[in-house]
Parts: sequence; C-alpha cells; structure tokens
Amino acid sequence: MGKVKVGLVQMSCTANKQENLDKAIGKVREAAAKGAQIICLQELFTSLYFCDVENYDNFKLAEPIPGPSTDALSAVAAELGVVIIASLFEKRAQGVYHNTTAVLDADGAYLGKYRKMHIPDDPGFYEKFYFTPGDLGYKVFKTKFATIGVLICWDQWYPEAARITGLMGAEILFYPTAIGWASTQDDITNTEQYNAWQTIQRSHAIANGVHVVSVNRSGEEAGLRFWGGSFVSNPFGTVMYQAPHHEEAIEVLELDTDKSDYYRSHWPFLRDRRIDSYQPITKRLLDND
Repeated sequence: MGKVKVGLVQMSCTANKQENLDKAIGKVREAAAKGAQIICLQELFTSLYFCDVENYDNFKLAEPIPGPSTDALSAVAAELGVVIIASLFEKRAQGVYHNTTAVLDADGAYLGKYRKMHIPDDPGFYEKFYFTPGDLGYKVFKTKFATIGVLICWDQWYPEAARITGLMGAEILFYPTAIGWASTQDDITNTEQYNAWQTIQRSHAIANGVHVVSVNRSGEEAGLRFWGGSFVSNPFGTVMYQAPHHEEAIEVLELDTDKSDYYRSHWPFLRDRRIDSYQPITKRLLDND
C-alpha cells in the first residue's frame, strides 16, 4: 500500500485486568483520532508483568484467544477502522499457556495469532514457568493497510526470527515488549542495556530492509522500572521516533513501506545471501558434539 500510519501505545498497568483493557482501548481511540491505521499495544497489557514471580494464581489471568479481550478489541477495531495488535496471556488448554499476540483487522476480523517462540528465564523474568514455547512458527498477517510481521519481546534478540518473518513478506516488523531495569541498577548499566536492546532491533531493520516498530511498557512494578523507550526504525536503522523512558506515550508516525525497495536495491543484502552455506546455523554449537 505504501504509506501507512502506525500508532504506538506505551502505558503503565495495574492489578485490575478490566481497568487495563479499558485504558488500552481509550488509548487506541486516541491513536486512531491522530490518524493511526495500525495500532500496537505492549506485551501483556491487560495485567501487571506477573512473570516477576512464580505464582500459580497468576494462571487465572489467562484467557482463550479468540476470547473476551479480542472480542472487545475487535469491536473497537471495526468501529474505528483500524488494525489492532494485541499481546495477551493465552490459555490454550488446561495446563497449556502461551504468550500470544492476536491481530485484528480494520473490519474487526480476527486474522490470527503468533505465539512467542523464545521464552526467557532470568531473575524477575520467569517466563518459562508460565509459557509453553510457540508452535505456530513465524507469522505474517495481511491486514487492510500492510502485510505485517509480529514477534514478541525476547524474540527481539534473535536475528533468525526477524529474517524468517521478513522473508515471509512482512513489510513492517512489530515487537510488543515488556522489559526494564532493576531498581537497584546503576545508570551506566541501564544505558548500556537499553542501547543494546534498541541496536539489535535496528539491525533487524537494516538486514531485512523493513521498518521496525517496538512498543514497550512504562512504570514501576515489583522492583522493576520498565524503560519505555518505544521506538520506530526506518529500513536503514535510523530512529524515526523514540518515546520517553518514564512516561506513558501515544505516538503516530507515517511509514512508507515502498522505501524497502529503495534500501533493498541499493544495499542488496537479500540478493547476496549465500543460502547454500547456512546449514550450520541449525546447530546449537559447532563443536562436533
């Protein structure tokens, strides 16, 4: 389609699931009023980031997809004529849960879902306790306004995930995410970590010749300061917008997906890929074991 306006919603959350959903819908409306056509919400926006602890009660936060939250958001998408990217805690079956993003088209149609493939397990991010790794593979969604790829948070660090999604035809890569700093951490470490996080995603934009839209949460929760800093990169890694670290933000930017042809032609990384030499990448390590 060429030019498309994307909306980023960076917000803080509370322990009240309905309150968070209502807040997100309100911000979707604000973004749509500013002209957004595709609106991305942050990772697990209907709750606090519950993976800071291993607590069986938190499984009660999960819901089926499609389900109540996607039904509510589908109605809003149809009313406003916008695409909504919604990251939710999916209950697939008893005892099987996923970190999942649903995509709702501008007529309210449910286009499908992507289940997070890379699951971290670090202090304060105990996601392996809750989430079964994704089994749908990488996905693209042909929305009214653009063909988009969706990956989730920890997926951000893996060039393989971005590459495969790009090769499937994604014109824009979206990353709903929830990442922050420990409240006891020093500023130098904080800066280094944020810069690494942004740099790896900008590299995905460059390597694949597509725009990257990364939407993080803000606010303080249980010893974590979510670093906000949601941003948009053009297909050559230039930061077109960066949100503040410690505030909520709604931003709408116009992207020109036709720019991919320019960058891919002038810097033909895809043309020069030596796919015949990449088989070793499927090994964990190249140590002969």
